[in-house]
Amino acid sequence: MATLLRMPEVAANSTHATLSAWTRQEGDTVAAGDCLAEIETDKAVVEFNAEAAGVLGRLLVQAGQEVEVGAPIAVLLAQGETVADVDALLQAAGAAAPTAAPTQQQSAAPAPAAVTAPVTAASSDAGQRLRASPLARRLAAQRGIALAGLAGSGPNGRIVKIDIERAASQPAAAAAVSAPAPASGAGYTEVPHSTMRRTIARRLAESKSTIPHFYLSVDCRMERLLALRAEINAGASRKISVNDFIVRAVAVALREVPQANVGWTDAAMRQYQQADIAVAVSTDAGLITPIVRAADGKTLSQISAEIADLAARARAGQLRPDEYQGGSMSVSNLGMYGVGEFAAIINPPQAAILAVGASRQQPVVEGGELKVGTVMRCTLSVDHRAIDGALAAQWLAAFQRAIESPLSMLV
Repeated sequence: MATLLRMPEVAANSTHATLSAWTRQEGDTVAAGDCLAEIETDKAVVEFNAEAAGVLGRLLVQAGQEVEVGAPIAVLLAQGETVADVDALLQAAGAAAPTAAPTQQQSAAPAPAAVTAPVTAASSDAGQRLRASPLARRLAAQRGIALAGLAGSGPNGRIVKIDIERAASQPAAAAAVSAPAPASGAGYTEVPHSTMRRTIARRLAESKSTIPHFYLSVDCRMERLLALRAEINAGASRKISVNDFIVRAVAVALREVPQANVGWTDAAMRQYQQADIAVAVSTDAGLITPIVRAADGKTLSQISAEIADLAARARAGQLRPDEYQGGSMSVSNLGMYGVGEFAAIINPPQAAILAVGASRQQPVVEGGELKVGTVMRCTLSVDHRAIDGALAAQWLAAFQRAIESPLSMLV
């Protein structure tokens, strides 16, 4: 029996998602579990898999289109069914309007490069699936590189990031890139917003305009932490970063001051039972905050390994929704870029985010004497609805103690 495939709710409370690429074409035979399409959420690219075997009878939306959750996107036929069965199903479901072919109005307007690049989902000579990682598709779209002309160096000929970078560096590729035409002769080009970028803009605007932020800063002495880190790394197979210590210190401070381990909703205050620390990771598509769950109960090496894994999969667009949704508090560290201090915007429903600057040598006073010390400035952005000033100061003092007495956070 023909089955109508609908856009799934790939992220909690999402109303729309972008079908970034079809990995199978009309007429392809598929087995249960086969990937049919790649769907871009606000944070990642996830695979849409067939729940049953059959033949892909018709694609109802184009690659690159934003689709409402629950809307029909394709028809899956049982063996022996025909186009007539497709038409009968669509007529019965009232879903005949969306089609894979562009409308006359759509074809009259030039398609932006970010949409046209990943549309090709099959090789031209054999109609086979063009294998490319989600990151490779995104980079190709951004740089206007056609995937069909590339040879993949990944497993089974899969096109990966290095193939896109290699193609972009070739002189011939530069001539083949079709950049969007400047509007009215202006000296700029317009690149359509991705789903992720639109979501980031919406959430940050809502956060800054609706949450009463206030800010507290503290200078942390880093000599003991840096010495302990050097000692640990001298004999460790996995090198521990300063950021790993910071994530652990944030978790320990939340355990010490549980009243700050909260989130705000209009209906109630959320009191979290463990310290789930969201770590800001910069990707080509924008900022994402994968979460180290129960960081207060993990060792430094466990935290370090988990952050490395989450960051790598975040940049490849391979995070599951549960790996970046929720969290007790966020950490945004720009110290590696030489930034001395900054203030970050809260990621609701969390009630605070810690902005971490670079460790720098500067004059300090000890026992009435002027010395040179290594200092890291941290700024806590706080939602005043959930956390009062005195409580925020208490938490920040606990964080400072953990950083300045690093052995205490390891027991």
